[in-house]
Amino acid sequence: MTKLDPKLLEVLVCPLSKGRLHYDIEKQELISEKSGLAYPVRDGIPIMLVEEARRLDNTQNN
Repeated sequence: MTKLDPKLLEVLVCPLSKGRLHYDIEKQELISEKSGLAYPVRDGIPIMLVEEARRLDNTQNN
């Protein structure tokens, strides 16, 4: 599992909501609770495109 640089996490925001993100290391995703999206992290690189994001399930525990 790939860790992300904490400094990178400080500056990244959701491109849709401009809200903070948190990193789910097990799923390799950056989660935006505000927009209800999960952005994939591939080979340690966050893919910050809304078209690539997965919609969060309302019943999902993050």
